[in-house]
Amino acid sequence: MRARTNWLDVRLPYSDINNRREIIAWALYDWGNSAFATVIIAGFFPVFLKQYWAADTDATISSFRLGLANSIASLLVLSMAPVLGAIADQGTFKKRFLVCFAAVGIIATGALSFVASGQWPLAVVLYVFGGVGFASANIFYDALLVDVTQKRHLDGVSALGFALGYLGGGLFLAFCAYLSLRPETFGLADSTQAVRVSFLLVALWWTMFTVPLWRYVRERRTKAVTTFKDASILGIRQLRSTFRTVRRHRQIIVFLGAYWLYIDGVDTIVRMAVDYGVALGFTSQHLIFALLVTQFVGFPAALAFGWIGQRLSAKTGIFIGLAVYIGITLWAYKLQHMWEFYAIAATIGLVQGGVQSLSRSLYARLIPDNASAEFFGFYNLLGKFAAVIGPAMMGGVAYWTHSTRLSILSLLVLFAGGAILLLFVDEKASPPAT
Repeated sequence: MRARTNWLDVRLPYSDINNRREIIAWALYDWGNSAFATVIIAGFFPVFLKQYWAADTDATISSFRLGLANSIASLLVLSMAPVLGAIADQGTFKKRFLVCFAAVGIIATGALSFVASGQWPLAVVLYVFGGVGFASANIFYDALLVDVTQKRHLDGVSALGFALGYLGGGLFLAFCAYLSLRPETFGLADSTQAVRVSFLLVALWWTMFTVPLWRYVRERRTKAVTTFKDASILGIRQLRSTFRTVRRHRQIIVFLGAYWLYIDGVDTIVRMAVDYGVALGFTSQHLIFALLVTQFVGFPAALAFGWIGQRLSAKTGIFIGLAVYIGITLWAYKLQHMWEFYAIAATIGLVQGGVQSLSRSLYARLIPDNASAEFFGFYNLLGKFAAVIGPAMMGGVAYWTHSTRLSILSLLVLFAGGAILLLFVDEKASPPAT
């Protein structure tokens, strides 16, 4: 009989107060940077692009521009991720890379506050830089997971990070939504000014919760490299070796192939859902509230998926999530009423964080601990490469067919294909040697 475990197993190494502090500091970064994901990527930017920066542009054209911007940001991350990950693993560089890229995202996000009406090219450029900073920093954030906990606690700690991300991102989005609805309460002229102030507040919030990670999380030095020059040279050499290792290790290849497909669908829904709703004629206020539903449902649901991963298996939890996503896609194609959008938002909240957190913890089990940033560089590389295809595909289908509804059906192939490949992953396989 399998031994009973705490559903989050948060006794972890929590008897060690320093380790507990590291785990909390690590998870709080997700609490902070999720404001960019909720307010900028999923919430205000798509609406503001359509209604303020490109107000005189056809909805399908602005959808195409948004999809293209997301794809460009993902391509930039794609080109850097493996090399930077390989360099970071040669010494204690993960935190430094994380903070540098977070700074890029923070500065670009704050600068959006000063972009005037009609200046959509500048807004898109800053959005791309913000996306690059956000996604690149997450490579090293994910890689630090193996530094803050032991393998048997990966599901619980990974779920904790995503859960706090949903809660922090949701609370901050709720505040920004209230700010835009009641700007006079805060001495602001109108909702437009409130949204522009929100961009600046996101930058400050993100900065605030980067500090605990920088101060308290310790990288476990596995290689005696102290200079960036030496790390760069050895990192490039190690990258070649890792390519060979990945090619030889069937479980990693199959998992990355599955992840590449299904996370494309997950990320595309995150990035394009509000844009899709605006194109169907729903009001921005209702769409933002629907996004809040996703966030607040996502908080307990992500923790619950941590329990599923520990009690049933990470693969089982991912399969549950993908089955729900297939149903969501079919429902979204026929979507007619705002209550349905709310229902879909709640359903997404039930599974989104679970699929993301269990994918991260399952992958962490398959890779060697002493090359986590490098292997997570490949992991995020495929995630971002998927995000190149998904948004551009949706935007392209909407542009060429003049039908936003048809574009959503393309996601079915991604979810189903990812689930089929995942069947062949053995989550108990031993990590390869490096």
